[in-house]
Amino acid sequence: MKVSIIGLGRVGSTLAYTLMLKELADELVLVNRTPEVAKGDALDLQHALMFVDQHIAIRAGGVAETAGSDVLAICASAPWKDGFNNRLDLAVANTRLMRELIPPLAAASPDAKILMLSNPVDVLTWHAIRLSGFEPSRVMGTGTIIDSSRFRELVGEQVGIHPADIRAYTMGEHGESQFVAFSRASAGGEPLEDRPDRREMVARATRAGLDVFDLKGCTNYAIAMAAAHVIDCIANDSRHTMPLSVLVDGYLGVSGVCLSVPVVVGRTGVARWMKPDLNDDEADAFRRSAAIIRKAIVDTLDDDRSV
Repeated sequence: MKVSIIGLGRVGSTLAYTLMLKELADELVLVNRTPEVAKGDALDLQHALMFVDQHIAIRAGGVAETAGSDVLAICASAPWKDGFNNRLDLAVANTRLMRELIPPLAAASPDAKILMLSNPVDVLTWHAIRLSGFEPSRVMGTGTIIDSSRFRELVGEQVGIHPADIRAYTMGEHGESQFVAFSRASAGGEPLEDRPDRREMVARATRAGLDVFDLKGCTNYAIAMAAAHVIDCIANDSRHTMPLSVLVDGYLGVSGVCLSVPVVVGRTGVARWMKPDLNDDEADAFRRSAAIIRKAIVDTLDDDRSV
């Protein structure tokens, strides 16, 4: 299993370390705009290899070294400015970055799966499909998998159940318009009641990433673990269900945008798109998310035409 990580900031570096600890790659290639950073991370990880059981070939490089990758994990991003409070603010700058990065990476690894971690993840996942020419099943963004985890952790603490045993999906945008599908949520077969204190948990989970950013200037551990979970499913054909940002094609009347819905992930990427029955309010919330992301995509295409 060859994984190439593009962008060695805090997220990319933590993902590389996580993949090594979990022994999820036979070959790990680190690519960064500043090559010395990638070389430093590669050396640091090489010095830790004695403490894992699996031999992993770890090296820094450029596009040529990524050739034949099974997974391209895109973590590269334009700098986040002071006062950042909305992932969509990065849409234009990061779309320009993806225009530079993705075509040569896709050409070097035509059979790869692309996992987008960079924000705004829904917009960039859509562009990754367009720029790579890959079928949509091989391009996915981390989306709301981390938001679902944050919400489940809060509920799990409240009810005394491990978060992994709570079946509740955050859907839609990885951003302010996301929502929890309470009509489909359960724990141990019992419905998870939609009530005001749980709505407050949704709001806390929605804001959690920005709260962490305000405190330490980035988020890295949770997103790296989430991305490693996706890569684990690809490597081992695990077929776990999780909410990821994928191209929506007709679900709830929405098409042509990337949003988070529950999908089954295996060796080929997205093996199945799930289409849960939502109540009217949830369906409306999904369509609101779609409208927000569609506008952001159009804005980045307007930028395309101005170049």
